[in-house]
Amino acid sequence: MLTLPRNSLLAALWSFTLVVAQNPSIVDLGYAQYQGTVDTATNITILLGVRYAAPPIGDLRFRAPQSPAFTPGVEIANVQPNECMQAAKGISPTNPLERRATEVVPSEDCLFLNVYYPSDATGTPMKNLPTLVWFHAGGYVSGGASTSNGEDIIRQSNHNIVVVRIQYRLGIFGFLAGAAVREDGTLNAGLRDQEFAMRWVQKHITKFGGDPAKVTIWGQSAGAGSVFQHIVANGGKTQPQLFRGAITSSTFVPSQYAFDDPISEFIFNQVVAQTNCTSVVNAMACLRAADPTVLETANTNIVADGFFGTFTTAPVIDGEFITQPPTLSFLQGKVNGQVLLSITNAFEGTLFVNQSVVATAAEQALDLFPNFTASQADEVSALYAGLGTDLFQVNGVMGESIFICPTYSLLHAFAGRAFKGEFAVPPAFHGSDFAYYYPGNSTPPVNNMAFINAFAQTFTSFIINLDPNIKVSDTIIPRWDKYNVGNTEMLFNMTEAGRPDVRSFNTDEAFLRRCQFWNSVGNLTGH
Repeated sequence: MLTLPRNSLLAALWSFTLVVAQNPSIVDLGYAQYQGTVDTATNITILLGVRYAAPPIGDLRFRAPQSPAFTPGVEIANVQPNECMQAAKGISPTNPLERRATEVVPSEDCLFLNVYYPSDATGTPMKNLPTLVWFHAGGYVSGGASTSNGEDIIRQSNHNIVVVRIQYRLGIFGFLAGAAVREDGTLNAGLRDQEFAMRWVQKHITKFGGDPAKVTIWGQSAGAGSVFQHIVANGGKTQPQLFRGAITSSTFVPSQYAFDDPISEFIFNQVVAQTNCTSVVNAMACLRAADPTVLETANTNIVADGFFGTFTTAPVIDGEFITQPPTLSFLQGKVNGQVLLSITNAFEGTLFVNQSVVATAAEQALDLFPNFTASQADEVSALYAGLGTDLFQVNGVMGESIFICPTYSLLHAFAGRAFKGEFAVPPAFHGSDFAYYYPGNSTPPVNNMAFINAFAQTFTSFIINLDPNIKVSDTIIPRWDKYNVGNTEMLFNMTEAGRPDVRSFNTDEAFLRRCQFWNSVGNLTGH
């Protein structure tokens, strides 16, 4: 029989230790302990706001993420974390990115993640489950872990996946570039946050029932762009390997310049000017001392001043983490990961184009890519001539140059190891597929369960087996071919009669020729 110590402090510690030992939903990470919430109706345990890195404030602003300090006691992980500092989403009158599930406060102290894992009614996890790490969308300037939850993915997998949704620094806080940042800071800090979180997963995911050898990374829009970057990170030789599978949905690949390119330096100088750091000797020290609200205002202004539908701050080629243009790494086969699944929407560019402004394909190209000359603009005009109205052509330039064609470059890097799908359910705009990944976040427009299950289980089957043909349960999808077998893709559409239209097709040759052009001018577009 146990006897309580007489000393009250020792008694409290003894009692606390006993509670921890008896409560499976309390997870000890070494530096902190977190207690999750068990949804007994679904047997899913949820931990919100788990800190994975120290607050990137003060001297850590614009530097690589660092390990968090020790925190005593048990933190109740039931509140969505602060989002990273946000910026306006360009000057678009519509929001083409993720729907906001929960409004939370932005802060520099934002390096948190949410974990969802299958469990029993007490919070005890299963063992050795495949794990999904999700990167949120938002054009590298907005978004957070709260934009959707991981329970949908777990339910679709029949409780066979652990889900981790991470946050990373955004805008100038995460992607400020320039020679001064290289000298006294960390370039691509937002990408470094993501990698730091993935290393956290390797170290801790077994405590939530996940298998660190069975990690898949997935994102939508800028989240998919982040996957794109980690595939080529460290020259394709990241050690240890942080993921085996990669999924991209509507990959957002804005112009990616060298860290000291004139465009990168122009943005840096704008930040310095708007924070009153122009006249100081050490601009980086001044920026670190600046009030967060001043930086946040500069961040918002600089993004809003960008060309319609663009987001200004983005990953750069830093010579260390991202060693060269990703498309060059793809050609050389320098990639991380074993197998790829990529999905694009049929009309990715429409939401990023001002539909009320009359322009031509050539004019759109010149506005998008400052290094273009009349010669490249004429080539664009010839390639898109005959593809409908001027506006339809402009939408095509935006969608193919920034979202769709970079996806095909990625596919070729995984020759014989890649699957490709196209989401074409009208309107098939950027983000139209998102509701089908997370139906608990918003009701899918097409409420056809045969279609929803077929589409959703493509991804859960891939996460579990690295092959959408090894299905979680039977669906209407025919057998997937690898993409390099006749450039074969899987179409996800609905007929006019409201029936699922899911079938394989071959990529259009004229479209591939347009992609060849965009690849050929990568030195001018930042691709």
